Amino acid sequence: MASDTDNRHSGVTFDTLRPSPGLVTSRLSATPSEVEALFPPPVLPQSPDSQYQRIGGRTGTTFFQTLIHLLKGNIGTGLLGLPLAVRNAGLVVSSHQSSSQTCVSVQCVYLPFLDYGEAVQYGMENVSWLRRHSIWGRRIVNLFLIITQLGFCCVYFVFLSDNVKQVVEASNGTTMNCHNNQTAVIVPSFDSRLYMLCFLPAIILLVFTPNLKYLAPLSLVANLTMCGSLVFIYYFCFTNIRYPINLPKVGSASNYPLFFGTAIFAFEGIGVVLPLENKMQNPERFNLVLYLGMGIVTFLYISLGTTGYITFGEAIGGSITLNLPNCWMYQIVKLLYCFGIYITFALQFYVPAEILIPPAVARVSERWGLAVDLLIRTALVLFTCALAILIPQLDLVISLVGSISSSFLALIFPPMLQILTYHNEGLSAWVIIKNSLISVIGFIGFITGTYISITEIIKRNGKLDNLDLNLFQIQ
Repeated sequence: MASDTDNRHSGVTFDTLRPSPGLVTSRLSATPSEVEALFPPPVLPQSPDSQYQRIGGRTGTTFFQTLIHLLKGNIGTGLLGLPLAVRNAGLVVSSHQSSSQTCVSVQCVYLPFLDYGEAVQYGMENVSWLRRHSIWGRRIVNLFLIITQLGFCCVYFVFLSDNVKQVVEASNGTTMNCHNNQTAVIVPSFDSRLYMLCFLPAIILLVFTPNLKYLAPLSLVANLTMCGSLVFIYYFCFTNIRYPINLPKVGSASNYPLFFGTAIFAFEGIGVVLPLENKMQNPERFNLVLYLGMGIVTFLYISLGTTGYITFGEAIGGSITLNLPNCWMYQIVKLLYCFGIYITFALQFYVPAEILIPPAVARVSERWGLAVDLLIRTALVLFTCALAILIPQLDLVISLVGSISSSFLALIFPPMLQILTYHNEGLSAWVIIKNSLISVIGFIGFITGTYISITEIIKRNGKLDNLDLNLFQIQ
């Protein structure tokens, strides 16, 4: 029998009662918190078409609030890396693939019905030869959630260091002229990895925040600054598009896995999206929220990715912010977006922290609980910083994280989950074939994207080492 620690996820313990086959009822046994109120455990349906209990009620979120949560869960640094992804796939292929990926993502997001780990565990319990090992379903999903969220944190370290480094180096020559992308003087500064170490103390203090509600005001400001920054980025792209457009419509096949990794990284918001329906005041309107939200996300991805690539061409960087002119207006845009990413670090860090810390704290006395909590938080931030230092290339970090973990969470697990959960409920052959095909595509993307990303990381790091050695010899 699984212990309470095994059944704990995101700081919440669920005692699972099974009064009859095919029905799972979750009872909340931990102290209520903000997260529990936002993400309550629903009751699973007995069949794919049956209705299940919703928890939102009068205290649930409105249509607009749910839409904002959906957009927040799918828009981040991945959006800024999409212009480079478009270069890897080509203008035409990237647009078609982004549209197709939206359809697949919507399908996969809507399959699980409750907490992601619990949904997989329940699905495995419906298969006789997997029932004894169903707890491992939750553990595996939690592992990939940890990898994904810590991967996001690694990306944030690289993003912050690259953008702040660029602002600092161009500060002496920054002008008011935003009509070109050059400054009078570029003063080389420290390596980007030293900037990561400079950010380390501030990020550690940030993740020491005991409750996310204390960051709510800053999070609101961060969201506004990021939205404002995107407006300026769009403005520059639309007013500086190059004509004629002599860019490849189809990219190299060898670079396509890098596009897959970046795109799936950008689209992977399933861990945030899953609970939204259950906390709505009117959950029957969730379909409209889902389609409207993902429609907006797709428009942003395709438009910014395409226009960003057309504007900057082959010179596009790992983040489009790195290509903005070094004038004061766009330098401020970069810093504002960096502030938004800095605050968002705590939100992304919350998921792995709440999976790993409660079981560890439960094993020590109350006297040492706080010390263990802070120690684990510090260790996780140090770990993400160390990984970012080892792989300081923003585009490759995004592609690697997307290929390794996001492909499993967004494409592989959800279709298989529906098959496991409802295989005794008369699933049609078409549903089984469709879900299997999605999972196979996700697995192929995982293999190829991971291989190409690691190969490129080794190749670039080798070039960087040779460059550093040559500079040392010259000096």
